[in-house]
Amino acid sequence: MHRLERAEARTIAVRAQLLDAARPDDLLQLVRRLTLLQLDPTAAVAPSAHLVAWSRLGDRYQPEQLTAALEDDRTLVELDALVRPMEDLRLFRAAMVARRHREEGPWQWVVANEAFRQDVLARLRDAGPLLSRDIPDTCAVPWASTGWTNNRNVTQMLEFLILRGEVAIAGRRGRQRVWDLAERVYPADGEVVPAEEAQRLRNVRRLRALGIARAKTVAYPMEPADVGEAGEPATVDGVPGEWRVDPAALDGRFEGRTALLSPFDRLLHDRVRARELFDFEYQLEMYKPKEKRRWGYFALPVLHADRLVGKLDVTADRKGGRLVVNALHEDVPFTPDMRHAVDEEIENLAGWLGLSPVRA
Repeated sequence: MHRLERAEARTIAVRAQLLDAARPDDLLQLVRRLTLLQLDPTAAVAPSAHLVAWSRLGDRYQPEQLTAALEDDRTLVELDALVRPMEDLRLFRAAMVARRHREEGPWQWVVANEAFRQDVLARLRDAGPLLSRDIPDTCAVPWASTGWTNNRNVTQMLEFLILRGEVAIAGRRGRQRVWDLAERVYPADGEVVPAEEAQRLRNVRRLRALGIARAKTVAYPMEPADVGEAGEPATVDGVPGEWRVDPAALDGRFEGRTALLSPFDRLLHDRVRARELFDFEYQLEMYKPKEKRRWGYFALPVLHADRLVGKLDVTADRKGGRLVVNALHEDVPFTPDMRHAVDEEIENLAGWLGLSPVRA
C-alpha cells in the first residue's frame, strides 16, 4: 500500500496528463499517452480536442494535424466521439464482433431491419464514403424515441453498425461525419484482443493516462473514470478510501507550469477526483441561464504547477479578431508570478487562435 500526500497525488496526476514542463513531441505521442481526445463541437474558444492538444503541445499544434491523422495517415481513429490511436482499435474489436450476435433490447430493431442494414452496407460499398443524408432510408420499422433520434433511421442504423464494427467514420465534412465500410478505414490485419484481456489493458492504459484513480466510480458516458485492479493500491492523506496508482508514476521529477484547460480535460473530467485531490469545484455552465452562471459560459480551468487555481471566462470573437477576457476567477489569491504566468498563457492562446487579447 502506497501512502501519498495530496501534493504527491496531484503531481502524479498532472505529470500523467502531460501537463508538467516536459511537453510531448507530437500529436500522435500525445494521444497515445492520453489514450483519447474528446470531440465536442462547442467552439466558444476552440473545440475541446484542439484545446487539449494545444495545452500540451503549444503552438506546434494546429487543428489540421488532427484532420490529417484521422483522414490521411489513419494513425488516429474516431470511435464514439472520442479520438483514439488506431492501434488501440484492437482493444475494441472483440466487443464489436460480439455485438453482431445481439438481439435483445434495442438490438431487436437492427434484427427487424436486416434488409435495411444490408441496403446501407451496399450503398456504402458502391458509393462511399458518404454523409448520412446521402444514404436512402429503406427501413421497415422506424426508430422510435422520445428524443432527437426519433425516426432518424439512417443515423441510428449507422450508430449500430459502427458499434458492430461494420462501418467506420472516414472523416468529417464540417461537423458532419463521413461514413464508409470499416474494411476501408480500419487496418485489414487488425488484431482482436479477447474481451476480458482487452478490458484489463484498457484499465492499465487509462491508469497510465490518469496517474491515480479509483478502482470503481460512478459511470461516465463514453469513457470510464475508474481503473479496476490496474496498478497498485494507495491511500492519499486526508482523503478517505483507497486509490489505484500507476507504479511507473511514483518516481519522477516534477517541474510545473501554467496551463489553460478545456472544461472537458481529463485532469478534471472526474469532478469528484478534482475535488478530492485538487480541492477544485467546477461545473460547465453553458446550459445555465446567464444570470445563474458563476464562472462563465465556457470557463477554462487554470492550472498552476500542481494546483487548479481558477477559471478563465474567455470568448473567441472571430469576426472581430479578438479573444475577449470577460473575467478571471481566482480560487486562491494569485501571487504576482501566478498572474504574470496566466497573462502569458492568455497571450499564447490568443496568438495560437490568431486573435488579439482584450479585456471586456
